[in-house]
Amino acid sequence: MRWCELKAGLLEAGTAKITGGTEGITSFSKAGPSSGEGGSVFFSSGNMRVRLSITDDSPVEIVITDRDNAVLKFEGEEVEGRVEPATLHCPRQAFITVSEGCIFRCRYCSVPTQEKKFKSPEEIDRMIEGVLPDIDCISLTSGVIGSPEEDEERVIEVVTRVMRFGLPVGVSIYPLKETPKKLFDLGVLEVKFNLEAATEKLFQEICPEMERDQIMDALIESVRLFGKNRVFTNIILGAGESDSEMRACISEVTALGIIPVIRPLTPKAEMSEKAGYSRPARERILNITEFLDDELLKNGLDTGVAETMCTACTGCDLVPGRDF
Repeated sequence: MRWCELKAGLLEAGTAKITGGTEGITSFSKAGPSSGEGGSVFFSSGNMRVRLSITDDSPVEIVITDRDNAVLKFEGEEVEGRVEPATLHCPRQAFITVSEGCIFRCRYCSVPTQEKKFKSPEEIDRMIEGVLPDIDCISLTSGVIGSPEEDEERVIEVVTRVMRFGLPVGVSIYPLKETPKKLFDLGVLEVKFNLEAATEKLFQEICPEMERDQIMDALIESVRLFGKNRVFTNIILGAGESDSEMRACISEVTALGIIPVIRPLTPKAEMSEKAGYSRPARERILNITEFLDDELLKNGLDTGVAETMCTACTGCDLVPGRDF
């Protein structure tokens, strides 16, 4: 089985049970739909990587044979590899959440229910110092505490501070009109502003307090400033969109020079399994990603250029140009 087919099945499952212990290998997310879960692991085989939440009743099993070796077992397939340590949130990155908590209440996300707190530039500086030289980049994300203006200011302070490390910096926050220019002027390499849903109608249903047009304007301005292959946007697969709507969205953003990160839905918060939602099927994940691959090629975009954030990690998504 090709890795992309296997990974699509793993992303549909979303979980793994671990044999051999998880000490020192478990990652805990502070942002996004996976926040607040009971931990996850990153399994890699060669240059390929997948992130799976830990649970005892998963159809996927990862057998840790020793510190540097593991075997992933799924549907009769056995893949040799290793479980990578998550340096800060994910392997080889200091991927740090500045503000934990959020004033917005997107229906797929449990972050708004968590305790609201934020890290100071000094604290983040110390966190990064503590993982050198085991990182290749610094990635910053944030919920919104107080107001978008306040949170932008916090992130700007952090960016200003961490530039001293001389590493590529990527930033993913809720953007205001001047956010792209401010980040560009500070020397940020890549940005990711998330459209979340494939259509405006669906966006209004699941993120009613945010402005999709504002996010799109920031993405378009970012392509002008940062250039192709440096601007990204998360789009959730399985939030209620049709395949044709997802394809239309992919075609629209790639034509603008934006690389979409197609993120399989993690059913939780108001969009849980009890509410009738589920992770997208492997066939859909694979088919939509193959369409994305064609659109990236058509528009001269290359995921292999990415140096920070989700597209550089690949753990949570099937990424054309990296997974196949």
